[in-house]
Amino acid sequence: MESAVGFKEWAIVCDSILRGETSVLFRKGGIAEGREGFRFKHDRFFLFPTYFHEQIERTRLPVGRDIQPQNDPIIVSLFLEVEFTSWIQNLSEIDGLESLHVLKRSVLEERFEYEDQKGLHLAFFRAYRLSWPWEFPFHRSYGGCRSWVTLPQPLEDLDFIPVLTDEEQAERRELCRGVGRRNRVGGIET
Repeated sequence: MESAVGFKEWAIVCDSILRGETSVLFRKGGIAEGREGFRFKHDRFFLFPTYFHEQIERTRLPVGRDIQPQNDPIIVSLFLEVEFTSWIQNLSEIDGLESLHVLKRSVLEERFEYEDQKGLHLAFFRAYRLSWPWEFPFHRSYGGCRSWVTLPQPLEDLDFIPVLTDEEQAERRELCRGVGRRNRVGGIET
């Protein structure tokens, strides 16, 4: 059986994506990213909700929307397809994208400044809601400060339902185009 790829993201951000509020991910990397550092190395992946380090105060969402930890079983509700990624070298490049994410500016600044090379990875994606939540037991390999995890093979009869209409997706794509230095389009490194 083939395994699936999971991308770890705060559960509160996963919930925001499921609600249609978020269409971009920002990432710098973490302790366990390896010598090459972080990159969006997969174009299609399930979102793995995390609760470690999660703080509602670091988003622009209402405090009452906090998500309760659910560590075992793991419950996955989203699948993403990355349309393109960009490397942001100047934070002012993302000023017009506030409507596409829920992170506070201070969080983006902190991630931008992390480590020697200033910058931030941005991924614009299409989100799909799973026809029903996919549950599986927690495994030690999911822990640690890493972005990518190997998941078990999902059930074959899962359906993927677009979170946004084609029109909404196109509008957001147009808003996000031209931001940063484009790294990947449709899965092809440029």
